[in-house]
Amino acid sequence: MSKLLEVKDLNMHFPIRGGLLRRPIGNVYAVNDVSFSLQEGETFGVVGESGCGKSTLGRAIVRLYQPTSGQVLFEGKDIADLKDKELKEFRRQIQMVFQDPYASLNPRMTIADILEEPFLLHGMGGPEERRQKVDDLVKLVGLRQSDINKFPHEFSGGQRQRIGIARALALNPKLIVCDEAVSALDVSIQAQILNLLLDLQKQLKLTYIFISHDLNVVRYISDRVAVMYLGRVVELARSADIYKNPSHPYTQALLLSAPKPDPRQVGKIAVLEGDVPSPSRPPSGCAFHTRCPFAVDRCRSERPVLRTLDANASHQVACHFAEDIKKKEVLH
Repeated sequence: MSKLLEVKDLNMHFPIRGGLLRRPIGNVYAVNDVSFSLQEGETFGVVGESGCGKSTLGRAIVRLYQPTSGQVLFEGKDIADLKDKELKEFRRQIQMVFQDPYASLNPRMTIADILEEPFLLHGMGGPEERRQKVDDLVKLVGLRQSDINKFPHEFSGGQRQRIGIARALALNPKLIVCDEAVSALDVSIQAQILNLLLDLQKQLKLTYIFISHDLNVVRYISDRVAVMYLGRVVELARSADIYKNPSHPYTQALLLSAPKPDPRQVGKIAVLEGDVPSPSRPPSGCAFHTRCPFAVDRCRSERPVLRTLDANASHQVACHFAEDIKKKEVLH
């Protein structure tokens, strides 16, 4: 597999404005020094609590946000340098599936119009060719051809998300960013959409970045997983390693907090004291030290870097004492 995407030291900061003149008085540090690479055909999961910066990361990667600093290299080319025609061509290569399948579809347009719009914007094909492509897309995601003249409100949530996926596939992209693509759906419908994404990946040789707060969903679909906390990646490893050998106390707490599918199974409960700090005033040192039961003075003053564990070259963790904490658990 060849490298499709590389993110280097990506930062995404939003100014806070105040006063009559709306001058900048601070920043929200949404994404901080995030780095990872993505191979063709891979599914890269990004997981964390709400507000950890995972959705902002996805939007910066597709250039919906202009990154504050750092690089996003797509096939070796920095997308921050793309303008006009090059940026328009880049849009064909990378697409996004949004969380709310109703809010992301124009309620005034029929499904045929929604799916034809990408071809019109990029000047692709004549009327008959575009109509054939719309019919193919509808069939590809498991909807009926007779559905194309309906409006979004006439579909269920799962069907609307299928339409969103079809729109993302219209221009034959190489990479799709799924931002909480199944979180608004019932559990049974979630499984159908996840299986559809996996089938499409095999059929079309797609690469995914899959963003979710649901660890069970991420585990099911991802090859590798990055765990984010307050804008930073605190652990990155193969999916099996994250779930079998979590090495950061935050990752341990997330896994222990995940609901168990069997109600007869009595699980241990993770207890993290305090709230997530404000991203406009991040703590010094390790961002997690305000809630970590293992924190010491070094954690409060020195920020840990994302480093490789000796035992596993593909497992990275941002914790000063990962080797010791890995043997413990954040339990109640």
